[in-house]
This record gives sequence, structure tokens and C-alpha cells, in this order.
Amino acid sequence: MRFVGRGILWITCLCLLISFTLAGVAEARSAQEIDASVNAALDRFYKQVRGGRELVARSQGTLVFAGVIKAGIGVGGEYGEGALRIGGRTQSYYSIAAASIGLQLGAQRKDIILVFLQRDALTKFRASNGWKIGVDGSVVLIDVGADASIDTTTLNKPIVGFVVGQKGLMYNLTLEGSKISKLNK
Repeated sequence: MRFVGRGILWITCLCLLISFTLAGVAEARSAQEIDASVNAALDRFYKQVRGGRELVARSQGTLVFAGVIKAGIGVGGEYGEGALRIGGRTQSYYSIAAASIGLQLGAQRKDIILVFLQRDALTKFRASNGWKIGVDGSVVLIDVGADASIDTTTLNKPIVGFVVGQKGLMYNLTLEGSKISKLNK
């Protein structure tokens, strides 16, 4: 019983340390730093996914979170900052956060790209205060397959999402429950 209590204490301490570390990193980023990281994330996306540039060009808006950090030991957290681009120009800044419980150990860094294909979906997103994926709006994650290409003519959902890791598109992921909040930058 003492071992279980100590294990819970260590996990709690580690989670607090991760939370404070992620929060400190988040506060230090300026609008210019976020814009630079969003540009880099879009460049990676365009190089890795054929048809990505055309999809973003025909979208109503694109929300890009570059370098989202997910870490945990049993209990995990995820945090990142990004920008909403409309017509290639930054309109506003947002954060994405999520918590999870379950079998997990380690950390990863990824880019999350949400493409608004319908004006109504973008309008609802921009009018919300604390938009939650799966509650306030549904995001369809696109699995482009082994050839890493998409056919932009077949995409007919209001919002499509891509999760890109260091080695390309990441599969079997979910964004359900992630909360997106507007930042004052």
C-alpha cells in the first residue's frame, strides 16, 4: 500500500512539473515566434503531403499549431500555440490543450493543422469562447495513406485535420476533447 501511495505521489509531482514547464514555454512565445513556427509547420506539411498546398489555398481558413508538446506518465497533457490564417494572413492566435489518463509514457512533438472548408464552420469557430473538438465542432482527421497525397476534390467535410510528426503524418490519433482558446497577442 505504501508503494502505491508513493507511486501516485511521484506521478502527481511529475505531472505538475510538466504542467509548469509547458506553461512557462507557452508564455514566452511572441506573436512573431508563433508566426515563424506556423510558417515552418506549413512548409513541412506542403513537402510531406501532396495536395496540401492546394487544400489550404481553397480553404476558408487554416488553424495551425506548430510543435505541440504531449507528455505523460499514466496521466498526460498536451499544449501548443498557433495561428488562424485566412487568405494566407494571420488573423488571430490560439492555444490547444488536452489532458489524458491511461497507458502512456514519454513525450512527443507534433504539428496540428485544421482546415476549415466551409465558411459556416469557420464563423462558428471564431465566435466561440473555448472551442472544444468533438463538442463544439467535429474535426475529421485525414489519413492520406502511404503515398502521402490527398485528393482535394473528395474532401467534403466542414473541418478536416492533419497531425504531422517528425516522420510525416501520424496515424490512429484523435483530437477529441482538445480545447482551443483564443490568445491575446
